[in-house]
Amino acid sequence: MFRRMFLSMTAGAAIAASVMTPATAAGQDIVDTAVGAGTFGTLVAAVQAAGLVPTLKGHGPFTVFAPTDEAFAALPEGTVESLLLPENKDQLVAILTYHVVPAKVMAGDIAGKKAKVLTVQGDRLDVNARNGVKVDGAKVVAADIEASNGVIHVIDKVLLP
Repeated sequence: MFRRMFLSMTAGAAIAASVMTPATAAGQDIVDTAVGAGTFGTLVAAVQAAGLVPTLKGHGPFTVFAPTDEAFAALPEGTVESLLLPENKDQLVAILTYHVVPAKVMAGDIAGKKAKVLTVQGDRLDVNARNGVKVDGAKVVAADIEASNGVIHVIDKVLLP
């Protein structure tokens, strides 16, 4: 059921970039900004299933590397459904918190640099902003979507710790 629902969402990262401008997103927290974009249904469902909504609505600041619905749909068949099961909550939390940095990192802060950035999950992400921006091999397709408690960078793949 989840896979069919998420596969039916076809809006891409370009829509996310046009819907979530700094002017419209800045008054909303990260969760509300993601919900309002309409391209992060799978991510929002996963955040809810993991019990992370209160955290991502908290003070922050946070940087969230947000995979689109298309990125989740590219995972092997059954992966999303499996992760959303209550018995897999710990694994889901680990994956989601691997997408979150406990600081506000704007694109300009890392432009032209390479870095290893500590995540909320505890591991480090490889960020390469020397030729475009890639995070652990995922391409940042829209950057600097500001929220009241941080920033969202849209990525084209789900990051796995």
